Amino acid sequence: MKLCFLAFLFFAKTLLASPLVDSQNIRHFYQQLFPNVPLGKYADGVYAFDADAQSAWQAINEFPPYEFDLEQGEILFNTAFKNQRSYTDCFANKGIAIAQHFPFWDEASQKIITLVMAINQCRINNNEVKLKYEAAEITYLSAYMAYTSRGQRIQTKLPSSALTAYKAGKSYFYQRRGQLNFSCATCHIDNAGKFIRSEILSPALGHTTHWSAYRLKTQKLGSLHTRFKVCNKLIRADIDAAQSPALRQLEFFLSYMANGPSIRK
Repeated sequence: MKLCFLAFLFFAKTLLASPLVDSQNIRHFYQQLFPNVPLGKYADGVYAFDADAQSAWQAINEFPPYEFDLEQGEILFNTAFKNQRSYTDCFANKGIAIAQHFPFWDEASQKIITLVMAINQCRINNNEVKLKYEAAEITYLSAYMAYTSRGQRIQTKLPSSALTAYKAGKSYFYQRRGQLNFSCATCHIDNAGKFIRSEILSPALGHTTHWSAYRLKTQKLGSLHTRFKVCNKLIRADIDAAQSPALRQLEFFLSYMANGPSIRK
């Protein structure tokens, strides 16, 4: 009953709210729902809400199953292109500890740039073949770059020219769709912290802080956009392609909501 009342108040305040008020509302909602969880813990996703799950995660990380994937990502990142340049020449700070600045709104192109898009643009600028989104190589690369940003706070900026894209991402998050008539908010606002079968539904706050992520179910690293696609498949909705405008706008909205929590340590 408490959750239903809080969710009703939250949606009533959110409908026409500004981005800043959106951010304040979502934090206030979760603070009321989970008063013992500090803001910084939302970077841990579901592990912030279940002591057993957190203990299992910590045990796994003593010998992380994704370690070899990160090592492969580091090798790929430092391997020179045919022109003897590399990814380190494409990014600020040589690409180290910068993932917290993605996605960002690019004024020149008037579009959202995600980290994997920037990786591919680096390849194009150096006359290399563009990688397929969701392929292992680009997932390893983005995972390694995100790993170097562990502990850095999300810093998504929202200039006025990006407001339309932000609103589109917000609309996508709250829009019910598919045969099950679910929205992203159905699971991650209405039912955050509850179990669906054996899995805990994560809160929307902090969603973009821990990707790429290794899932025991698939036994491999997966991207945030892959997860978006899986969610749409589960609710039997149309599936937008990875790095499509719709999913980039959704990532942008969620990333702005995640300002404050750091990339998972």
